[in-house]
Amino acid sequence: MDDNLYDEFGNYIGPEIESDQESDAEEEDEELPDKPPEDEEESDGEEAAHASNGWLTASNDVDMDNQVVLAEDKKYYPTAEEVYGPGVETLVNDEDEQPLEQPIIKPVRNIKFEVGVKDSSTYVSSQFLVGLMSNPSLVRNVALVGHLQHGKTVFMDMLVEQTHHMPTFDINSEKHVRYTDTRIDEQERRISIKAVPMSLVLEDSNSKSYLCNIMDTPGHVNFSDEMTAALRLADGAVLIVDAAEGVMVNTERAIRHAIQEQLPIVVVINKVDRLITELKLPPKDAYHKLRHTIEVINNHISAVSSTAGNVKVIDPAAGNVCFAGATAGWSFTLQSFARLYLKLHGIPFEADKFATRLWGDMYYHPEDRTIKKKPPASGAERTFVQFVLEPLYKIYSQVIGEHKKSVEATLAEFGVTLPNSAYKLNVRPLLRMALSQVFGSASGFTDMLVKHIPSAKDAAARKVDHTYTGPKDSIVYQAMVDCDPAGPLMVNVTKLYPKSDCSSFDAFGRVISGKIMTGQSVKVLGEGYSPEDEEDMTVKEVTKLWVYQARYRLPVSMAPPGSWVLIEGVDASIMKTATLCNVNYNEEDIYIFRSLQFNTLPVVKTATEPLNPSELPKMVEGLRKISKSYPLAITKVEESGEHTILGTGELYLDSIMKDLRELYSEVEVKVADPVVSFCETVVESSSMKCFAETPNKKNKITMIAEPLEKGLAEDIENGIVSIDWNRKALGDFFKTKYDWDLLAARSIWAFGPDKQGPNILLDDTLPTEVDKGLLGCREGFYRSRVSVGCT
Repeated sequence: MDDNLYDEFGNYIGPEIESDQESDAEEEDEELPDKPPEDEEESDGEEAAHASNGWLTASNDVDMDNQVVLAEDKKYYPTAEEVYGPGVETLVNDEDEQPLEQPIIKPVRNIKFEVGVKDSSTYVSSQFLVGLMSNPSLVRNVALVGHLQHGKTVFMDMLVEQTHHMPTFDINSEKHVRYTDTRIDEQERRISIKAVPMSLVLEDSNSKSYLCNIMDTPGHVNFSDEMTAALRLADGAVLIVDAAEGVMVNTERAIRHAIQEQLPIVVVINKVDRLITELKLPPKDAYHKLRHTIEVINNHISAVSSTAGNVKVIDPAAGNVCFAGATAGWSFTLQSFARLYLKLHGIPFEADKFATRLWGDMYYHPEDRTIKKKPPASGAERTFVQFVLEPLYKIYSQVIGEHKKSVEATLAEFGVTLPNSAYKLNVRPLLRMALSQVFGSASGFTDMLVKHIPSAKDAAARKVDHTYTGPKDSIVYQAMVDCDPAGPLMVNVTKLYPKSDCSSFDAFGRVISGKIMTGQSVKVLGEGYSPEDEEDMTVKEVTKLWVYQARYRLPVSMAPPGSWVLIEGVDASIMKTATLCNVNYNEEDIYIFRSLQFNTLPVVKTATEPLNPSELPKMVEGLRKISKSYPLAITKVEESGEHTILGTGELYLDSIMKDLRELYSEVEVKVADPVVSFCETVVESSSMKCFAETPNKKNKITMIAEPLEKGLAEDIENGIVSIDWNRKALGDFFKTKYDWDLLAARSIWAFGPDKQGPNILLDDTLPTEVDKGLLGCREGFYRSRVSVGCT
């Protein structure tokens, strides 16, 4: 072996030698014929076998037995084009694109927070109800208001039972259904939290049908914002008062709020049976108790009416007072009670004249069968005691005494006969059955609404004057005053109700003019809209319309003026209230309806944060929905970054937090200790001036606080005077009513807070001290930014 051909490690370094493989390949090439023989085509069975082995060939011309195919080049499945043909779009999603916290299959969200109803059949057809909607003269829009536990919801149960094929009183448990308490937490707490409307077809004493849109409002003072939203849509207020408790704090608040909204008031004195069964008052004392309650109501009305407007005096003889025992299912006015006497005895007398003599110091003289103001010589009780209370006491005493024969005899005097099975019932069901047959339906209540509450058409002018911010010489204003169905569409939205899955809301409002229809595109004007600034305006399509019936919804395709309607599809841009109008209306500028004016302020504040910081976006979205659901709730972010909620009280915040956790965010939320804000007032003029300077040292402001004249704060709150008046009108008002200096009156900058608060910001500078021209150019700034004043 030549050593020069190998290195010291034994590696070959000699001349290049042709490999055996190359020589073998050359020999094979030489042996191949010029034209290879034709191979037989691969059968279908062999192709299927290749496919079953886990891959498919791109071409049948290649011999796959000796072919080496890389793993990434293998084709395990046919393409979509090979399966479905050309023109198929294929989308490929990577595995890691979906967040880990989001499930692959989203679970069905099933939220149970409302009570439904299986049978919603009524004594009149839905077509008849919709037909009444088209005649605003036959529509009455009212709100039931009053103090907590005075019987508003149970009174609504009585009306529902008379219009629907369903009992609202469980004989076995002796509990009321509370039909308008639709939320589960309302049923558990036994109080109303949300204002819920119902449209009922009620008959008066002449068997004429009227459509009564009635809103059952909460009686708790914390939820007075719901009463505010209801009164904005109503044409009258039905004040419910407990006969035993009388006028309470929220009763006074309801009276004041109704008069501020310029609404007529009628009274239902409920739970009259408590005077009999609980207080055990003699009929004479019961009369004085009822009379005292009505006098207190009139005193409150006269006190508020002196500054807010004129309201009729409450008088049972005039027919604007209804006496009721809703738990026993009966109600009557003096007029309906007089007609009951006429029906029983067949005496030819005028029921209305007889009714006027059933109240007050009126006495029956049996000698000459007359009623006079002077009692007879033999002595007698007042006519209300003798003809109304004593028969009522007699029925209660006989039924509670459970003496069958005496009950039969007493009821026979009223022309009522009960089956034998009725006498086997307990006392409360027997009382309901007996008294409901004696007094019949609530025709007296309907008569009271028809006579003392204006129809939707008659009340339109007053409602528009009070709520519309636009000029009174426009086509839109005239159409709303006339309740014109052919005029431009105007809808005032004041409430938002959540859907069953709480993903969005349906808007509830009143059609003022025009007609709103499904599939119609409308402009949604928010509270910040004006013809000069159209930023707060969107265009939405109305997808569905309903007549809201508490526990069920009656779908309609169109809603005429004067009606209440629930609207789907327009809630996205609405925070509290809104105005809906036509999209293609360009004849003149459209103005909005005034925002709600609450008679309470959010005074309790608490901070919230999610237990898991990554769920902050969900909580923020839930807070936005809370602001939509609760009219007075305020949610905002403080400078420290805290998310705070402002409400009217502890129960209010408790309901908000329950909804936030369970309905709107479904995240666990931590809550800080609540903080109560305090307000101070001014009792005498400041002893020294308050001085402030801007950071650039070029602007200075000096302020002094003084108390306002007595009654001025109430005038501002009640809308008797407005900062929007021109300078001359504003000056004349203050000079005439409060003897202000004319120059000082014309120097008023703002009322505050929120434009109608009981504070005044006054420019008290002299032209020799400041440049009035420069000061005046900042007037708009001060109006919007400064809320300093004195009360």
